[in-house]
Amino acid sequence: MNLRQEDWVAQYEADTNAVILDVRTEDEWNDGFIPNAINIDIYKGQGFIYAVEELDKSKNYYVYCKAGGRSQQACDIMNQLGFENTYNLVGGILQWSGKVELP
Repeated sequence: MNLRQEDWVAQYEADTNAVILDVRTEDEWNDGFIPNAINIDIYKGQGFIYAVEELDKSKNYYVYCKAGGRSQQACDIMNQLGFENTYNLVGGILQWSGKVELP
């Protein structure tokens, strides 16, 4: 499901079962990430699928990338793998106005 930033943040903050997933590259991650995010690079192909399959499918995943395209693709893949609740951040971190941390 695609959510605008305001809705994505509000839903995440009210969700006690939430995980933030950053699907950008390591170089992009090193430029800054949304606090509490975990990073699994979607460009790793099958490696991305292996890593995602190790995640807890009962959690709710709030997914983002740089602009929203890769994270939408990640949500689609995760849904095919049996994840029921994935939420794509429309506009990605480029339009993010919240806090950003550095590794």
